Amino acid sequence: MEADEALVRALHDEHAGALWGYVVSLTGDRASAHDIVQETLLRAWRHPQALEPGRGSTRGWLFTVAKRLVIDDWRSARHRREAVTDQVPDRVVADESEAALQSWVVAQALARLSPEHRAVLRECYFLGRSVAEAARVLGVPEGTVKSRTHYALMNLRLALQEMGVTR
Repeated sequence: MEADEALVRALHDEHAGALWGYVVSLTGDRASAHDIVQETLLRAWRHPQALEPGRGSTRGWLFTVAKRLVIDDWRSARHRREAVTDQVPDRVVADESEAALQSWVVAQALARLSPEHRAVLRECYFLGRSVAEAARVLGVPEGTVKSRTHYALMNLRLALQEMGVTR
């Protein structure tokens, strides 16, 4: 048992610093690197035959095991867990400026239309009424609603082009 402890102590003293630095460079996480170095040394203790002088570099074996542990950690579900932090994240606030600008542009373009065209677009597009419902509300035939809608959209497109919004 004392020989095993001496082996782990010797491995730690000789290789832990370099191994930890290597794992930090791979993960960017100091705490995770500490855990991986411990697991690497534990595996070395469990498989002392891999550290025999005739089998190659001990440091090379340790670095290979550590790299594989990092890869396994990245592939595991454990890596996708929530990260623990001591800082409260900023509250994300939606930027409403684009929607406000679009509303303003549409309002300006609609103001260039005739009252009849604005009324038919209001009924059909903004209030979601069918052609028959819009015709009943506006007091005009359904064919007139269809025709006004067509010309209203065409004139709205022209107004937006004149304003430089569309091509």
